[in-house]
Amino acid sequence: MINRLANKWVLITGASSGFGAAAACAFGAEKSKLLLGARRVDRLEQVAAASRKAGAPAAHVQSLDVTKTSSVEDFVKWVRGHADKVDVLINNAGGALGLDPVATGKDEDWETMFQSNVLGVLRMTRAALPLMVNNPGSYILNIGSVAGHVAYEGGAAYCGAKAAELQITRALRLELNGTGVRVGTIDPGMAETEFSVVRFKGDTARAKKVYEGVEPLTAEDLAEILVWVASRPPHVCVDELLVKCTDQAAIHKVHRRKVN
Repeated sequence: MINRLANKWVLITGASSGFGAAAACAFGAEKSKLLLGARRVDRLEQVAAASRKAGAPAAHVQSLDVTKTSSVEDFVKWVRGHADKVDVLINNAGGALGLDPVATGKDEDWETMFQSNVLGVLRMTRAALPLMVNNPGSYILNIGSVAGHVAYEGGAAYCGAKAAELQITRALRLELNGTGVRVGTIDPGMAETEFSVVRFKGDTARAKKVYEGVEPLTAEDLAEILVWVASRPPHVCVDELLVKCTDQAAIHKVHRRKVN
């Protein structure tokens, strides 16, 4: 079987945990070379070490905060010091904060969600594009959410942000048509990572209840999907992929087993 990812440069944002960390190890196992960014550099170092152990011939790390233009620009300048192109860009940095209805929502939560999930994707893509447009077959993969397709109570800002990510992905695909750059979004449903712990601001008991009686997606499940999508032949673009655990038929339809 042809390994189309060997020695390819894969840039992953939000790579210190969750989907990003799992993706780093999964691409490392495919012999990809990694450029990893996140705010927690100590965690990044651990992920890089695990990725090299998995098989990555190179795994470089650098501090990155996608909510700040200067950080994104400094990061891509650093990328240029290691690679003359980017083959796969995974815009993973993001997340949710709070589950408040609009009536009691907090500006700081809303602003953080839009900065990371929306403006962060735009900033990172803008900065990385010069390293991709002359590289036909390269792939921009944005991490979306089922929340970008269906709204739910308490999720107005997060659903709005992920709906924006979906439309950004679609617009990018139109803008880059003819360059050979592929653009796709991978939109997971219920997945057990640090997502709920962050959403509930460290309340681990509340976060645990989200997945009670359910077998949710794991970070490794999504990483496997990302590798599969990125390894399609250059003429194949997976535009949008919505994936949920079997227990979740829809946002409001989740099968939960009795917990003793």
